[in-house]
Amino acid sequence: MQISGATVLLTGATGGIGQAIARKLAAAGAELVLTGRRADVLAPLAKELGARPLSVDLSTPMELTRLLGEVGSVDILVANAALPASGLLESFTVDEIDRALAVNLRAPIVLAHELVPGMVQRGSGHLVFVSSLAGKAAAPGSSIYSASKYALRGFAGSLRAELATSGVGVSTVFPGFIRDAGMFADSGATLPRGLQTRTPADVAQAVASAIEKNRGEVDVAPLSMRASGILAGVAPEVASTLARRLGADAISAQIAAGQTDKR
Repeated sequence: MQISGATVLLTGATGGIGQAIARKLAAAGAELVLTGRRADVLAPLAKELGARPLSVDLSTPMELTRLLGEVGSVDILVANAALPASGLLESFTVDEIDRALAVNLRAPIVLAHELVPGMVQRGSGHLVFVSSLAGKAAAPGSSIYSASKYALRGFAGSLRAELATSGVGVSTVFPGFIRDAGMFADSGATLPRGLQTRTPADVAQAVASAIEKNRGEVDVAPLSMRASGILAGVAPEVASTLARRLGADAISAQIAAGQTDKR
């Protein structure tokens, strides 16, 4: 799929990673429609990039319906919006669970459901779902977040198979720990010595590459973390035990403490 000249709907554009993706796609020649909850951040970003801003709270079905009614024809969807949803299960209210699943899982599925028919009719298009390595390797203190990200991977993989002969591509991007911006960086958590991070620009590059090369899955993480995701797929108990020995409990507790107010 060629990005230049394509109309791109990017959700979660007001976060640091969303802004990096927006700038990358704008530089590639995309016509951007940007969504986010923070209108004070969205408006100047849209002005900078010559994009169309639509302030939307994706946790509300009526707001999602409004977005779909206003957005018009879309060539590329980048479903990037997500809530942290970190912490022990018992620390969540039912409303917080519903909100996390609405933003992280329901919204991307509904957007795809409504946008895919037009793409198929035109014989071209692409959908990118920004998941997380937490959608490949479960960690303590992330049951709700991992549930949404594992499910997003399954949805995207199946949809890719369904659309294989339609001219419409589907990709999933899996960021690991991202520094400088995003959920992990905003939490203030620190990693053990030797555990590396990647940047928002790396995520943006992965999104662009996924679109242009129709890549099914793209990890944005150092080799050690990518390997842990592979190990979790074939030997989840071994991967979980190893992660806990390397300090996963302490890292998860730090992340949850820094994100509780963002549920």
